[in-house]
Amino acid sequence: MSPADGPKPWALAQHAPDEGPGLIASALAEAGVDLIVTRLDLGERLPDPAGLGGVVVMGGVMGVHDEAEYPWLVDERRWVLDAVEAGLPVLGVCLGAQQLAYALGAAVVTGPAPEIGTGAVTLTPEGAEDPVLGADGAELPAVHWHGDTFGIPPGATRLASSDRYENQAFRFGRCVYGLQFHVEVDRALADLWASELPPGCVFDDDAIAAVEDSGRRVLRRFVTHALGA
Repeated sequence: MSPADGPKPWALAQHAPDEGPGLIASALAEAGVDLIVTRLDLGERLPDPAGLGGVVVMGGVMGVHDEAEYPWLVDERRWVLDAVEAGLPVLGVCLGAQQLAYALGAAVVTGPAPEIGTGAVTLTPEGAEDPVLGADGAELPAVHWHGDTFGIPPGATRLASSDRYENQAFRFGRCVYGLQFHVEVDRALADLWASELPPGCVFDDDAIAAVEDSGRRVLRRFVTHALGA
């Protein structure tokens, strides 16, 4: 492919109707990158990594060990590993981060308690120096919605933690990122999720605005870093 042809399209694996790309789609579109969304929950097949410029794996209500009910989890992990081995940029979010960690050899287990709602993560010293996460200070606003947690894969670097979950983000190699927390949430996605929140949990408008503002910057930096600019 010549530079005049532009970047190769990226593929995004979606697992549920309300777990779409959010701000990830905007960041890629701003960079002139086409996005192929594959709905695994609808039986769609993942595209060959050989024709892609990058891979994104989103969240979902299922867990990495639910292969009996969701057999595509195994195929997705193989796909993610193929993308990593091919040197593609990879971003895993929530379940996607757990799938990525598991594919890279780390354990995924039930956490101490569910972590749901708006909050923040604290960057590790390595995270503070990271080209994607480290430009906006020691903490990042985030939306949490998970009950499982991952280990840090062999050879990867922990980038962020929270009070309840030590492992909130990792980087493997130059541009393979797993984020347990959500940075892709814009107002529209937050409104979609709000009706599913457990009793007593709400999305504060100011907190969602902060997540959206921070998430746009983080995802723009990720795409810029992935494209080698």
